Parts: sequence; C-alpha cells; structure tokens
Amino acid sequence: MSTNDAPARAQEIIDAVNDVLERGSRAVVTTVVEAGDTTLLVGAKLIVESGEIVGTLGDAELDRAVTQQAPVFLRTRDEAKIFKVSELVTESGAGAGTKILFERIEAEPRLVIAGAGHVGASLARLAAIAGYRVTLIDDRAEFVDRKLFGTQLEEHIELIAADDWRQAMRQAIGNGRGVSVAIVTRGHKQDEECLQAAIEGHPDYVGMIGSKRRTNIVLEKLREEGADENELKRVRAPIGLDIGAVSPEEVALSIMSEIVAERRGGSGAPLSSWRRV
Repeated sequence: MSTNDAPARAQEIIDAVNDVLERGSRAVVTTVVEAGDTTLLVGAKLIVESGEIVGTLGDAELDRAVTQQAPVFLRTRDEAKIFKVSELVTESGAGAGTKILFERIEAEPRLVIAGAGHVGASLARLAAIAGYRVTLIDDRAEFVDRKLFGTQLEEHIELIAADDWRQAMRQAIGNGRGVSVAIVTRGHKQDEECLQAAIEGHPDYVGMIGSKRRTNIVLEKLREEGADENELKRVRAPIGLDIGAVSPEEVALSIMSEIVAERRGGSGAPLSSWRRV
C-alpha cells in the first residue's frame, strides 16, 4: 500500500467501525503494533465481523489467521489482547517479532425497562451507573417525568410515556442486538404485552419480575397464543439472581447482576468458592 492509499484505507476502516456500531453488531479490530523484521506497517488494520473482513495487515496468511482467531477472541471477556504472530500462524512472512492487537468493538450495552415503579426507577439509575444506555417506559406519564430523573447521570436515561406498551417496547428494542429487557410492570396485562414485544424483538436478554406463579401464568398465556417455545425458554422469570433482595434497590441490584452475568458469560457463583473445595 502506498502512502497515497493511506487516507482512503483509513476512511474505509472508520466507515466499517461506524457501520458496526450503528447496526448494534460486534466485530474485532486487529492492528499491527510491532512489525518485527518484516515489511509490515505498524498501524495496519483489519476488521473482522462474522468472517467478513475490511482492510489488511499486509500479509495474506496473517489476514486469514486473524480472521479465524477473531470469533475465539469474541467469546472471551477480553476487551483487548496482544498476540504474537507465532500464536496465530505457524508459517508466515510476517516475522517472528510481529505482534497483533485484537480489540473488541460493539455498541454500548442497552437496557430497556418496562415499568417505572420503585424497582424500575432504581434499576434505571443503577444501569446508568454501570454504563448502559437506558430506556425507561411506563404508561403513566407521571412516573417518567423528567423532574424525577434530574441529576447529571439520570439526564441520559431515555424516558417514554407509552400510549401502547407493545408498540413502545418494539420501537425501543429495535433489532435486539446488544439489548437487555427487564419487565417490571405492575400487572399481568402489562407483562403479557411487554413480553410479547420482547420476544418479537429477539434481544440478548429478557427477564420478567414476579412470583413463580405470576410469571408462569404470563408464560402459559403466551404459549397458548402461539409464542415460540424456544423464545419463552430464554425468558428469565422470576428475574434476577438470588441475593436475598428485599428493598427496591436490592432487587434492582439482583436484576442488574444477572444482566451483567449474561452479557459477560459469568456464572453468578461466589468468587471465593474455590476456597471451599
């Protein structure tokens, strides 16, 4: 690649990253951070998304190797990791001293909360602290009044007064990528409408508050109406991890813990459990 090609190649990479973020997808950006004894250029980049690539690291064999490694990297919890070329490919003209930086790119995680009562409001605030983009929905306008969420952190919470639960939920969930849904409404009817919308949106996580009896009633009703059984099995109901929560804030913590565990691949087990073996 000549220096005259560099601006065009850089713009291609920028456009690809923006496209991934706009679609709520995930990809890996790989960068040559140490070129070793080769003709590779430090700073050369290649983006891998579902096997599709944009850019090049300057070596065809190395490009193939990082394309194969990218999905493995995405299954880890790492945000970034440097690989030696010897860890990626056995034979390459890239040189033994070459190092490649893998970086995860994905849109900020989103949380759509149905129900702005005590638990929903607490969950919205906690999720905002955790770095989630939050949408809080209720059919009671006074519960999503901006005056109730006026701090600097809370002003980024999107508040929606819904005339139609199902329509508001579907719009908020969008294509479902990178989205978690917490249904914490005040009754069966609202639960059913919100859960139906969530199932249709295919978010990464769906949870619904309530007792085993209440949640089973809602799930059975949707089952009778023809909802996809596999989607119903994905619903976390009752929502949250068992931490003995009592107060709305504790319940919100229980819910948020499960959402993070689902996103990061955590087990929810005590980190100290190894000491008891």
